[in-house]
Amino acid sequence: MNKIFPILDWLPNYKTSLLRGDIFAGLTIGIILIPQGIAYAIIAGLPPIYGLYTALIPQLIYTIFGTSKWMSTGPTALDSLILASSISTLAIVGVENYIAIVFATTLLTGIFQLILGAFKLGFIMNFVSKPVLTGFITAAAVIIALSQFRDLFGIDAPRSNQIQYILSGLFDNIGTLHWHSLLIGVLAIFLIYGLHKINKQLPGQLIAIILGIIIMKVSYNYLEDVEIVKSIPKGLPSFAIPEMNYDLFLKLMPIALTLSFTGFLQATSISKSLEDVNSKLDTNKELIALGASNFIGSFFSAYVSTGSFSRSAVNKEAGANTPLANVFAALFILITLLFLTPLFYYLPKPVLAAIIITAVIKLIKVYEIKFLWNTNKKDFIMMLITFLVTLTFGIKEGIIVGVLVSIFVVIFQSSKPHMAVLGKVPGTPYFYRNIDRFDDVTIDDDILIIRFDAQLYFANVNYFREKLERLVNLKGDVLKLIVIDAAVIHNIDSTGIAMLNDIVSKYHKRGIKIYFTDVKGPVRDYLTKSKLIDKIGVENCFMHIQDAVEFYKTGTSSSTFSKYIKQSN
Repeated sequence: MNKIFPILDWLPNYKTSLLRGDIFAGLTIGIILIPQGIAYAIIAGLPPIYGLYTALIPQLIYTIFGTSKWMSTGPTALDSLILASSISTLAIVGVENYIAIVFATTLLTGIFQLILGAFKLGFIMNFVSKPVLTGFITAAAVIIALSQFRDLFGIDAPRSNQIQYILSGLFDNIGTLHWHSLLIGVLAIFLIYGLHKINKQLPGQLIAIILGIIIMKVSYNYLEDVEIVKSIPKGLPSFAIPEMNYDLFLKLMPIALTLSFTGFLQATSISKSLEDVNSKLDTNKELIALGASNFIGSFFSAYVSTGSFSRSAVNKEAGANTPLANVFAALFILITLLFLTPLFYYLPKPVLAAIIITAVIKLIKVYEIKFLWNTNKKDFIMMLITFLVTLTFGIKEGIIVGVLVSIFVVIFQSSKPHMAVLGKVPGTPYFYRNIDRFDDVTIDDDILIIRFDAQLYFANVNYFREKLERLVNLKGDVLKLIVIDAAVIHNIDSTGIAMLNDIVSKYHKRGIKIYFTDVKGPVRDYLTKSKLIDKIGVENCFMHIQDAVEFYKTGTSSSTFSKYIKQSN
């Protein structure tokens, strides 16, 4: 049962000394979740109440199934934008139909995440590199921030998730700017940043909301041009089964898969950055926890939820000791839903825009971008491609291109791995190093020693063959021996075996011997099973490069490992 319900690992041993930290952290997160939930629901194209519903049920479910001590789940800006931009392409007519489609998408997202977690497919996320993730999140943050300028300026610009249309919409409608809206929004931004500088634990977003409501309530007759949230229903979400049919499933499947991956990417990157060395974080169980949160949440009017970096970081800083902090945060949301929603009637939308802008601006990874530029130009280009595609074509397209770029880079790098020519370090018994990095190594004219730093398989055999041919040609007719240091070749496939068979035959005909050193167990297996070892000759396999060189020069060697070459492991 503990494997299915991680809560059973920590709850039975819960100590009352931990309670204070969990209560304080939970209340802090609950206070932050109220303005963020309302704001993110608006990004998703939903009435504000659904942001609070999403802040309630998924947190409780995650507490049961999650393995991160500090993860705070609920609505996020990124998933809200993906949801809105994706569903808007389906040409849904009517608010009720739109809401129904959102819940169906959330249900599917939960199912896909549960399937991925149950089959332990969390490793798929390893194919999305950090530079790609940096480019995607940064671009999404820019899009989210710019999309809020319509509410910050109080103008009726069209919504979009492509930067060119956002900017053109703002430019075309700038003449309708409402100065009252801009003033309230800018003051809210300064207030949130100012309070954060004074004390990070001050609830700047909530204080901005309270002051905004007071100002609008007192001065509404003078500020009628400022949009307000108006009525938010009071009470708990009701149980309802999301509607689904085959045609709708086909339409929503790409959206749900996108949300499944982005939600998991956000959650795992957050939890890994926060967890300590004693963490019991399990990525597959995290998938199940997120999937269960979305699956069950969809029956209680919650839309797609995942981990929030800002709230999770605050949760840790506020002193949360266990996931029980999520329960106290949910209780605070519960109280708000039952008694406090009428208080938000006069909440100005420019304040919500300010809250979103100040929240997502932290996701713009300026430091990481500079780091990539200074350290690895290839990674920087990967980041830049993902960033530009996400900005100009959209969130979904950015994710797809980012994943494809990551896979392409993996394939490209594995097809042209590092290959070094080695020479002996003077004064040492058997140290051989890369001649391009060490100036004083000893090189024999008639011996070519190479090291191939990767597995040898179909994607890189031609590279190996061509690079070896060039090196052999550089040596010329004096070359009599090729030593292949296989210390880093941890695997070989049938294409690699066929290539080795060809080069052994080719160079033997030219009077060039081929020796192998430090062959790993899995590679020895394939050499033996394929009978290639008979052509190479067990006597031409050695423990170290120096053994091979000695054997070539003197006809004897201090050690061969012929007795090991036929072992199966």
